[in-house]
Amino acid sequence: MVDEISLKMKKVRDIELNGSEAVNKLVKQMRNSGGFMAKNFGEAVDILEDMIKDASCIKFLSFPAAPIATGLRGVLRKLVQDSLIDVVITASGTLDHDLARVWGTYYEGDFELNDEELFKKNIHRLGNVLVPRDSYGTLLEEKLQPFFDDIYSKGIREISSTELSARLGTLANSKSSILYWANRNNIPVFVPGLTDGAVGSQLWLFSQNHRDFKINLLKDETYLSDIVFDTKNSGALMIGGGISKHHTLWWNQFKGGLDFAVNITSASEWDGSLSGAAVREAVSWGKVKMKARKVTVRGEATAMLPFMVESLLSRLNNS
Repeated sequence: MVDEISLKMKKVRDIELNGSEAVNKLVKQMRNSGGFMAKNFGEAVDILEDMIKDASCIKFLSFPAAPIATGLRGVLRKLVQDSLIDVVITASGTLDHDLARVWGTYYEGDFELNDEELFKKNIHRLGNVLVPRDSYGTLLEEKLQPFFDDIYSKGIREISSTELSARLGTLANSKSSILYWANRNNIPVFVPGLTDGAVGSQLWLFSQNHRDFKINLLKDETYLSDIVFDTKNSGALMIGGGISKHHTLWWNQFKGGLDFAVNITSASEWDGSLSGAAVREAVSWGKVKMKARKVTVRGEATAMLPFMVESLLSRLNNS
């Protein structure tokens, strides 16, 4: 176990992409290698390319919160910034980390750091990312309580997660923020588990003195139903699993299933969890069409998705 925390901690920085043709050439070779996960990796980029080029297709992007604490935030932001997707479905912690990294700083750490020492130094550990308390909970409270007061003073007594996410994008007011770009590009951000995070806790705290202030998640569900029932085709890039992946699959079953489905996951299929379930399993539920273009890529998204999106951008830039 690592017992000491460096006083010269390095700041977590987002990954920036430019559509390298060299990476694209490598990914194409991987697609034709016939070898294990490399083939699935290359096939995933092929599917994403066709999905994005399909003008009749609504594109979903789902991901859990943890990657937003890492440089992968920049890759996911790029998809939103360039309007390569139409709908985001994510976890409450995405709001937390996206905003916290606008106003505060996260640092590189180590999986083997001493957690008792971290606690004493007021530092949270998220895998090998270090989150100072004053860059997270207290900072969010400082920023969000006046924000909620302002909303309330304007007569708003009920708000959906998509409406809240759009307003938070205005509050963030930073080009580094996913929420900023989603709001700017009119891309709805759905957070079905809104109370499961720091932003959710701040909403609860505000409600203690404003009992008529409510979150309307059913309004989000009506919005989602309108999206899926009004589209001819739909596709999804699903990072990891959990509520974000499930909500994406769940709503697309009502239009007969996804036409394109790419999932990157490091979870095991054998314990029956949705996070580890291959997308082919969703066919049995009608959440993915039998003839859909689909692939599951087994691996860790922070290491795999940057190369996928870099290859994808190269193809789109040259098409």
